[in-house]
Amino acid sequence: QVQLVESGGGLVEAGGSLRLSCVASGIIFSHSTMAWYRQVPGNQRELVALIGIKGTTQYADSVKGRFTISRDNAKNTVYLQMNSLKPEDTAVYYCFSQGLTSLRTYWGQGTQVTVSS
Repeated sequence: QVQLVESGGGLVEAGGSLRLSCVASGIIFSHSTMAWYRQVPGNQRELVALIGIKGTTQYADSVKGRFTISRDNAKNTVYLQMNSLKPEDTAVYYCFSQGLTSLRTYWGQGTQVTVSS
């Protein structure tokens, strides 16, 4: 059974920081592309950051220079360090995985991030 379990969300003031974690089980983590998406009610889910199996990263323009995605294959965990948070970063953040060969995709249950102004 595949599980992606996020943690680390919460309420923070503008300019603050949060670190999200996603622990994966049931997948070959080291052979999976991992990513963070976010969604605001009424809007489509959008890609925030992605990290490939070799550590190559990709970011949405809106978070470049503020957010950092990383992975620890020994712990089956992907992280999202979020600095200089803005009210517009408020959303539910979802962990995502895609197998390199199977191309199967999985989602976590989401964690709420709220940034107050």
